[in-house]
Amino acid sequence: MGAAVGKRLTTAGLTVLTDLAGRSAATRKRAADAGLEDASLLDIAARAQWTLSILPPSEAETFAKAFRDAHTQVAHTRPVGFADCNAVNPTTAKRVAALFAGTPIKFVDAGIIGGPPHGDYDPVVYASAAPEDQPALDEFASLKQWGLNVKTLKGEGAGVGDASALKMSYAGINKGIIGICTAMILSAHASSPATASALLHELSDSQPFMLKRIISSTPDMLPKAYRWAGEMEEISAFVADGLSQSGSSEQVSVGGAGEGLTHLGLARLYERIASSMKDSGEKGEDVSEVKVLNDFVKEAKHVVEPKN
Repeated sequence: MGAAVGKRLTTAGLTVLTDLAGRSAATRKRAADAGLEDASLLDIAARAQWTLSILPPSEAETFAKAFRDAHTQVAHTRPVGFADCNAVNPTTAKRVAALFAGTPIKFVDAGIIGGPPHGDYDPVVYASAAPEDQPALDEFASLKQWGLNVKTLKGEGAGVGDASALKMSYAGINKGIIGICTAMILSAHASSPATASALLHELSDSQPFMLKRIISSTPDMLPKAYRWAGEMEEISAFVADGLSQSGSSEQVSVGGAGEGLTHLGLARLYERIASSMKDSGEKGEDVSEVKVLNDFVKEAKHVVEPKN
């Protein structure tokens, strides 16, 4: 995602910096292909007008602290913008925002909905900010002229955490559905391959749209499962916090935690898929869960194609 977003900006004529220290050869190649310039974090803090944090959720706060410290070291007083574009829950977004309190760094909470930009396709980058940082939000929105599909969240109650809440809500539905389908396919197959095949044919007869969704989403999910695990954990915290705040004290202690476990279970599922993907890569062939899912998709395509 980071390289693809960077390529949108470099194609539009902007200079885009990225810190490639310790990164893999594959990451370096993607950055080079996107036209990104390798720079130290200190150099980025000194030169960049905007910094977009696009990382696995678990790294969001660590990077924000590192950027703040680098900005302090270069002793800049000019206002600069920092947009956290990671799949984090609103509480995490607010903690990141608090890191920049009292500094010249203006914080924008952002959430990317959709896949990496390519061709004529662009994901939507929703953004929100604290009332005092609305000028920074408007400036971030101006990146639309440089190729980013930015939409701002303004109006009653909008502020830091709301763009992240929208991202959590959308991903919780979209990736949550994919996770539930995955869990049911694996569970059916664990009962017997015949059960999984019967499930496939029943979906084809009564829920054809869902089977088509499984066919299109499963191959894309498999290599991303390791990242989706962390995202599900963030969504779990978001759900638990949100439902706790909207319920009575009794519901907070009894119902809130349980409801928040829905996506936590999917996090463990995606971790399991990621482990299976790693094993498949090491052995050079599909194993365990990866084989079951790929075989299901392969059979589903044969069932669906004659009906198209």
